Formats: sequence, structure tokens, C-alpha cells
Amino acid sequence: MPNFDTVNRRLLAELQRNARQTNRELARIIGTAESTCLERVRLLHADGVITGHHTEVDLPALGRPVQAIIGVRLQPKTRAAVDEFRTLALALAETIAAFHTAGADDFLVHVAVPGTRELDGLVLDRLAAHWAVAELRTTLVYEHSRRRPVEPL
Repeated sequence: MPNFDTVNRRLLAELQRNARQTNRELARIIGTAESTCLERVRLLHADGVITGHHTEVDLPALGRPVQAIIGVRLQPKTRAAVDEFRTLALALAETIAAFHTAGADDFLVHVAVPGTRELDGLVLDRLAAHWAVAELRTTLVYEHSRRRPVEPL
């Protein structure tokens, strides 16, 4: 189990705020020695707490201002259907994320597209065409907000 003391909590918060800062800057902000900071970050990577670094992009700036969450119910509910649908959803350029869920929907697929015409085509021509899709529900996203940073509980 990783150590989530005050130093590691601050490291995680700072890295989620800005993963591009140098170890020197990070150590100064956290109030630790550079060597301690470097070792703590290395251990967080080794323990699987930090799984990568990424760049966030503005979807409208990429020509994708319309976001939606598409609820997908599969029939039959088999491993093959789930695996094949997941592969399809993640292969679509419009997909931001796909969640395999329990409950009414088997998947929730977060997509971003240029407009409603493209959303309609995506839903009807590509997702609904999959052999195991029994039902689709599309919900437009007005605003997408994320809580930062994510903290250990």
C-alpha cells in the first residue's frame, strides 16, 4: 500500500496541477529536498499511483465543441459482445472515454464531435450498426467539469 502522508499528498496535487514542472520547482513548492522529491515521485510511479502524464486539450479548439454521453445496452450480454463493443468504441476518433458499467447501460461512451449532424451519424451509422447493440440513449453535455486534484481517501 502506497504511503499517502502529507508530502505525497502535496506531490500528487502539484503534479496533477502541472506535471511539466521540474523536480527542482516541485521540491521547492512542496518544501522538501530535491533528492527526496525525486525519490517520492519515483516510488509513486513504481507503486502504480502515478500511471502517466498527459496534456489536456480544449475540444472546441480541436473543432469538437459538441459533447455527448451515449448509453449503450448490449444484447446478448456476453464477454465477446462486451469486448468487441469496447474495441469499436475506443477505435472511434470521436470517443473521449468508454466506461463499461453495471445497471441499465452496459457502456457509457463520452464523445466529442463538430456538430449535431456528426453526432447523429456517429450514433446511427456506426454505433447502432454494431451487431450487439440493443438500445442507445444519447445525452448532450452542456458543460464538462473535472475535480482537480484527485486525492486519496
